[in-house]
Amino acid sequence: MSAGPGRAARRRARRPPPPLSQRDGLDPVHHRLGPADPGVGATALAALAARFPPLLDPAATPLAQRFAAGEVVDAHGVPWTAGQTVRAGDELWFHREPAPEDVPDISLSVLLHDEHLLVIDKPPGVATMPRGAHVFGSALVRLRRATGITALSPVHRLDLPTRGVLAFSVMPTERAAYQQLFARGEVAKEYRARVVPAPGADLPAAVGERTVLADRLEKTRGVHRTDVVAGAPNAVTEVELLAIGSDGTRLLSLRPRTGRTHQLRAQLAARGAPILGDELYRDEPGGTSRAPGQVPDIPGQGLQLLARRLAFHDPVTGQERSLTSAQDLDHGPTGR
Repeated sequence: MSAGPGRAARRRARRPPPPLSQRDGLDPVHHRLGPADPGVGATALAALAARFPPLLDPAATPLAQRFAAGEVVDAHGVPWTAGQTVRAGDELWFHREPAPEDVPDISLSVLLHDEHLLVIDKPPGVATMPRGAHVFGSALVRLRRATGITALSPVHRLDLPTRGVLAFSVMPTERAAYQQLFARGEVAKEYRARVVPAPGADLPAAVGERTVLADRLEKTRGVHRTDVVAGAPNAVTEVELLAIGSDGTRLLSLRPRTGRTHQLRAQLAARGAPILGDELYRDEPGGTSRAPGQVPDIPGQGLQLLARRLAFHDPVTGQERSLTSAQDLDHGPTGR
């Protein structure tokens, strides 16, 4: 029997509802000042501006005007005044003002939708969560607006350029149980990736051959990439070579046992086989040194990484769930 949700998940489940409701599918922004926060002892306006510099963008509504309109509130929904002093533990809530966004007309294919889960076959170029320039175009906001399910929340994430199976919980009371499945490594995940290994890359060389990648991955806050460093492994992935193309490409089956940020992309790039179309990791060791006739990218096809399948024992219903993407990688060998 699986263990129950962890303490962090239980704390999240016990949190009171936000003092501001969603707006256009977007949750309000929350800033809680810590003891070492530079905003402690400053005015509410100064603290918020220091934490979220884009609020001072000339194109945005003046921050003082937003305070005057009562748009910045505390944990109980009471409006802050711009000149109030804030202390450690104080909370400031407000709604973001998204910049104009060109949202592509891309359909989100639904693989499963019941009272517990909503699972889609995410296309590449769609963010999981609203972030940066991808707000209304993110899968979460699209689905909330399309279904009216305000409590919809992802139980795991896929990178913007990665396509494939992406699951969301429907009920807030069940979210932690599903998230903990991923945190405990109790979800069987299979990905497909296309690579062109550099000479001597430490990967399977014959179809059907398998190996296990075990690395120490670390990610620095504010830095987009994840680094492979020395130390005890915290990222493990099973790799099988499925097919070899006439153009030198290799189709890999990847089964991550852990779920570190950019795990598959970083591990393959560190072995001289960055995933085709991966602009972020193509300059890793071996990423640009190629044998004659080999290329690191195939222009126009995007990241060649597919989250092909998720399978797990549902902690809420007791069902065995298995969701498979209907997508394939662009061209190249298809394997089995």
